[in-house]
Amino acid sequence: MNIAIVGAGLAGRVVALNLLRSGDHTITFFEKDSKEGVTAAGFTAAGMLAPYAELETAESVIFELGHRSIELWPDLMKEIGLFDGYQQKGTVITAHPQDMGELEHFIGMLQRKVDAAQQIEALDKEGITALEPDLYTHQKGFYIPSEGVVDAQRFMAFSVNYFDRQENVSFREFTPVGKIGPGKVHTEEGMEEFDWVFDTRGLGAKEHFDDLRGVRGEVLWVEANDIDITRPTRLMHPRYKLYIVPRGNGCEGIDLEYCADCKLSQTTGYKRYLIGATEIESEDMSPISVRSSMELLSALYTVHPNFGEARVVNSETNCRPAFRDNLPRIENSEKLTRINGLYRHGYLLSPAIVEKALNEGIYNQ
Repeated sequence: MNIAIVGAGLAGRVVALNLLRSGDHTITFFEKDSKEGVTAAGFTAAGMLAPYAELETAESVIFELGHRSIELWPDLMKEIGLFDGYQQKGTVITAHPQDMGELEHFIGMLQRKVDAAQQIEALDKEGITALEPDLYTHQKGFYIPSEGVVDAQRFMAFSVNYFDRQENVSFREFTPVGKIGPGKVHTEEGMEEFDWVFDTRGLGAKEHFDDLRGVRGEVLWVEANDIDITRPTRLMHPRYKLYIVPRGNGCEGIDLEYCADCKLSQTTGYKRYLIGATEIESEDMSPISVRSSMELLSALYTVHPNFGEARVVNSETNCRPAFRDNLPRIENSEKLTRINGLYRHGYLLSPAIVEKALNEGIYNQ
């Protein structure tokens, strides 16, 4: 089939990877920016695969789809040759001493909500130190062994390299799409016809979804040479779901021309961490605010005092596409599939949502 994918962000790439494995298709990406995707929400993301932590405010469908995505991610990463970009060593959740009661209430709520949450392990100081020695300052926490993380920035880079090697995949970069219809894509150059069209534009699809909005998120990158945290670590916060995600030594395997905007240094011996993310009801794409910087960095400092000497090497801001109910949406019709509204759950949901969309749409014809 001759297929168009409009929007080369996270969802669009996952659609393409699935289609390439399922049949002899020709795929054309239409992307308003560059194919490297450095302006996409999927590039800014931490790549957390944490269905339990999201269950507090999300519907149970997010929990179920998240677990399915965790099963699907390893094969997707192997397909693009990113063998060390997926980690499932669990996550640690801790809190400031004054917020420990809130953390315990949160864990209790999870265990009452789903039977699978009984796997969550309570950790005392000795247990935390045995799991993550550099979290020795914390007296109590919890460990969720089944959660994981995808290296989002390297996924974006490796996937475009993979697509470039496929003779049946092409990119139409810097090509805004004005309208999409069944089997039709309209650009400034005119209308083109395809056997099937996938609309994965995120906020670019507002011409179709009148209830689509952007939710601003901000993250910071830091480098430290005397801290070694190996698992994603969540910190309870009165306003945000904050996390610290280790990124190893950074951009191994990435053509730095592709990720020049990330501004990460190549300092030998330093480990990198992504700290995020704020959640603000705004479509403002301007740089990170002073308030958000202070909140993220103060949270980082409480996790380990040596972060006080870490270097802030980058900040990223983006807007996540979301609907009023903050749930993803699939619309299938003849020759057309729309996938949108992944909100803050892009990496947690995209493989399972794409699988569902394909099974209900193009594979069901």
